[in-house]
Amino acid sequence: MRLTIDTTTDTYEQAIAAVQAAYGLRPDTPAGWPQAPAVEPRPGPQDLSIDGLGNGWSDQLLFQVLAALMPGARTVLRRITDLGGAASYDDVQRYFADPLTDPIPTSRIGGTLTSIKAVQRRVAPESTGPLLQRDERARLYRIDDALVAGLTRAFAMADARPDLLRGTAPSL
Repeated sequence: MRLTIDTTTDTYEQAIAAVQAAYGLRPDTPAGWPQAPAVEPRPGPQDLSIDGLGNGWSDQLLFQVLAALMPGARTVLRRITDLGGAASYDDVQRYFADPLTDPIPTSRIGGTLTSIKAVQRRVAPESTGPLLQRDERARLYRIDDALVAGLTRAFAMADARPDLLRGTAPSL
């Protein structure tokens, strides 16, 4: 069971009533108490499309990969996605070397991105193409354009539901 209480809009009495209702208790509520607001459904991965984006990928599958990634790999993948799906090794390394961002040592970025391939093998079907392509000669990271759009939607869902991501604390 999951119970969400919004401490900015719900009153103490509404919170207690919600907990009691969740456990099947039906207390008499005083006539003067306001009614609890209607619960709005929270978005979830099921709201993402299952339609193919190409190479066997869908929005739901991309979200599953994002959710399974460690936070560092997710952050690097987001940076490459924010750059339109193409970035040089040097651009990514410079961005994460800045202490104002989430710093990742330069020597660890390549290993961090290797984990994306490992998660893809574990989560995605074998028929999917590579999510992140690395060109060692040109020193470039690349994500197909259709996947960039899907990753953007998956990251928006991740922002709305951080409780579904690996390495984040669950929310009540």
